[in-house]
Amino acid sequence: MSMNEASWDRIARVVGGALLLILAFTAFGGAWAVIAGVLGGVFLVTGLVGWCPLYSLFKVRTNQDQSAAV
Repeated sequence: MSMNEASWDRIARVVGGALLLILAFTAFGGAWAVIAGVLGGVFLVTGLVGWCPLYSLFKVRTNQDQSAAV
């Protein structure tokens, strides 16, 4: 499992995920809170790890490090 996200992509995912989690616990209620919480958690984890399973499935890479290509 090699990183397939660029640094700008990872930063956007961490910030967006954190914002969605904050909204899930403060502003949303019911099903919207669950959806925002799940999406926020996924974005946060993939941003911290640097690997996105959907990117791997569709062979997308936002980083340009070709030495780690699969």
